[in-house]
Amino acid sequence: VSSNCVLVSLGLGSSIHPTCVNMRAAAPVTRQLVCSFLRPALAPQAQAYACQPALPRAACRVFPKMYQSSRASFAVSAESPEASAAAAPAVEGAPVDGEEAAATPPPLAISQLDIRIGRIVEISKHPDADSLYVEKVEMGEEEPRTIISGLVEYQPIEQMEGRSVVVLASLKPRNMRGIKSHGMLLCASNKEHTQVEPLRPPEGSQPGERVFFGEGSDNQPPPETPNKIQKKKIWEELQPDLKTGDDKVATWQGHPMMTSAGAITADSIAGGGIS
Repeated sequence: VSSNCVLVSLGLGSSIHPTCVNMRAAAPVTRQLVCSFLRPALAPQAQAYACQPALPRAACRVFPKMYQSSRASFAVSAESPEASAAAAPAVEGAPVDGEEAAATPPPLAISQLDIRIGRIVEISKHPDADSLYVEKVEMGEEEPRTIISGLVEYQPIEQMEGRSVVVLASLKPRNMRGIKSHGMLLCASNKEHTQVEPLRPPEGSQPGERVFFGEGSDNQPPPETPNKIQKKKIWEELQPDLKTGDDKVATWQGHPMMTSAGAITADSIAGGGIS
């Protein structure tokens, strides 16, 4: 093999680390052996390096930790390259006995939003806007959040105070007629927008609990920042797929909106939008 150096872990002399060696020193190890030794453990972008006739010297410093931890399992022999390949340890995510290992599905796009359970602890009409409520919403934070909602003509104030609600918590604060609103109550509405009602979490949901969709409670990444949500118009992109089903369960692209206590629903609106 006309090669200047190869990436090997052969325990040559007293060396333990992967070493960039002249092929004369590694003979009779061939490029085929090195290729079969490296490829199962390398990411796709690194596999090309493993079988290069000549590796850049920088490439020979890429994998020391991986091979330090696995060198005892290899016992590479120049006389038996097949044994070396057979002794290679299983790689996480590789097929096992002809079957693909179960993969965790990627998180849903809706998980970019921070949607949480809240409870209205105080409510009054906006002093400068007849159609707006000013709500203090407990969300498991140091202080209740102030949230403004345009529900005066849809929901009596008596039915709002003390109820549990679903809050889109990752919006930038917005000045609404002189009072800053730090979030938005998610509500279901019919097509004509003559009925609007806050979504209702199931009994047992706790203020501050983050909502998830489908079965992804353990597969949620941290939500995006309010700045990014506004800049990339993430809410505007995702909101059209938020709907209530025929059973009044809130969904996104068919995935039910959930807390640890069960599904979130609308009180009376089926087949409506959510905003």
